[in-house]
Amino acid sequence: MNEKAYKTMKAVGGGDIALGVIILITGIACGILAIINGAKLLRSKSDLIF
Repeated sequence: MNEKAYKTMKAVGGGDIALGVIILITGIACGILAIINGAKLLRSKSDLIF
């Protein structure tokens, strides 16, 4: 009985680590894109007319 519980916890733990890495990479990519877009806006600030 205990072996089955440990195997289940091992599988779930591995899945959680993989999901965490994916979320981390996605967050970093979104941050980089936000910085790039902000820099483009600041560079063309004088061309914007409201």
